[in-house]
Amino acid sequence: MKGKSVLPAVAMTAVSMVLTLAVVMMWLGRAMPWPVALVVGLGIDGGWLATLAYERRLAAQGDHNRAVTAVGWSFGLIAAGVLVAHALTVEESTGAWLAVAWLPVAAKALWLVHGLWEATALTPNALGAIRGIQQEARDGAAVARARLRAEAVTEETRLAAVTQAGARVARVQARTAQTLSRAWSTLEAAREGEDTGRALSSVTHRVTPDVTPRWELPVWGPTEPVSAFTLAPALTDAEIDVLVDEIRNSEVPALSYREMATRFRAAGHSASEVRLRAAWKRVAA
Repeated sequence: MKGKSVLPAVAMTAVSMVLTLAVVMMWLGRAMPWPVALVVGLGIDGGWLATLAYERRLAAQGDHNRAVTAVGWSFGLIAAGVLVAHALTVEESTGAWLAVAWLPVAAKALWLVHGLWEATALTPNALGAIRGIQQEARDGAAVARARLRAEAVTEETRLAAVTQAGARVARVQARTAQTLSRAWSTLEAAREGEDTGRALSSVTHRVTPDVTPRWELPVWGPTEPVSAFTLAPALTDAEIDVLVDEIRNSEVPALSYREMATRFRAAGHSASEVRLRAAWKRVAA
């Protein structure tokens, strides 16, 4: 994996150094002895290579030096400037030389990309852990989707069964109502018929003479339950006297008749006004 980022950078650097040395030899070799031009070209490439090696050493140690980086980019720009100047001074193939003048800068950019890759690279164990976490998340999502689909199918089946059962109940109720309606119509027709009256009269004449029987149909419809209630047993005069005396003398001074009557009825006792007033007179006397 490391070679995918470092090999292009190494290849681009080598091509740039060879191209820079060749251009310096061709460009300056005409104005000065070729050994001097060779030294100039090697100096540019050597400075570039030295700063690059130092940058790689610092990167391996997890360190960074802006001055070294600036010097490395300066050598790259110098090499690119030499290529551009040579392309502008030649009379032929100027465009071709300008097309390759960007190679030194491109080499520096590739080394920058490689440095970023190294800064974010993970070990195989970490990558395996990440893949395991992602696979676990995918498995959980797949299980959740399957559970939701199964619950949806189950709910759909349940609703279909309930709907079918409700439809069957509705059909049965409709048939029952239709049957009852026909039976009711038959009973009503029989009750209203003339033959029915004569038949009832012939049957009941000897039991209840001079009474015309009447046959009423039962009520067909909703009914409301009647709440049951119980009547409290009536109090005797003696019991009323005891209760009136207790309520009247429950406070000092003794209560008036109106206050006593109010408390008597609030306690749940029942007596008519006449009996209660008579008891009051007997107790007060």
